[in-house]
Amino acid sequence: MGRKMISILCVLAAAFCFAYCTVVFMIKSGSRFYLVWAAGGVFLLALAFILYFGIWDKIPPVCRRIFGAVVIVGIVLFVIVEGCIISRFHDKGKDNLDYIIVLGAQMKPAGPSAVLKFRLDAAYDYLTENENTICILSGGQGSNEPCSEAEGMYQYLVEKGIAPERLMKEEQSTDTSENIAYSMALIGRNDVSVGIVTNNFHVFRGVHLAKAAGVQDVCGIAARSNVWFQLNNMVREFFGIMKDLVCGNLF
Repeated sequence: MGRKMISILCVLAAAFCFAYCTVVFMIKSGSRFYLVWAAGGVFLLALAFILYFGIWDKIPPVCRRIFGAVVIVGIVLFVIVEGCIISRFHDKGKDNLDYIIVLGAQMKPAGPSAVLKFRLDAAYDYLTENENTICILSGGQGSNEPCSEAEGMYQYLVEKGIAPERLMKEEQSTDTSENIAYSMALIGRNDVSVGIVTNNFHVFRGVHLAKAAGVQDVCGIAARSNVWFQLNNMVREFFGIMKDLVCGNLF
């Protein structure tokens, strides 16, 4: 394939990145990760410019090889991680778990965000089918939230008919690793069976963080997610897993 053709493909890919960035921004995803798509679009346009006008040939060969190697390794790593994420998309957990932990997400003034509501609905379904399971609701209060995520989740499930005595609130955590660590501290022991309730794209990381935290019997309970945000969530989750690997949270 000629370099001019590759540059054209880069321009088309950049156009997709900018368009998807706009879509996620307009629908309001609850975070600013959509800006990564804009950054990707800028990078692809720059690459197209370098290829189309022959600047690539003027770059020292060793630099081109290093760049190529980094791109190949990055693609292979991305494919492997995304495969791991997808492998947990349909986890249903096990019956009669001692505890389930619902990982927090954004609370809005009107109630749980769509992402969090999906998690809560999955937790509700599980709790109604397994009447002896206790539910840990995990999530602190962000600067843009009207209450702690745990409190908002508690209100939502109680209104749907879950008995308050089956719900425990963990209101200090600010990220997934803290969700797991603080929830297990609330339980007070690791020799219990635990289900991690979160959206399908997030189950792989949640389960492996729990294993790394010493939970002996853990499984995932996958909730659905918004189809428009799925691509954004999958890419964001890749970076989340890489961060936890670097920080040693997944070992």
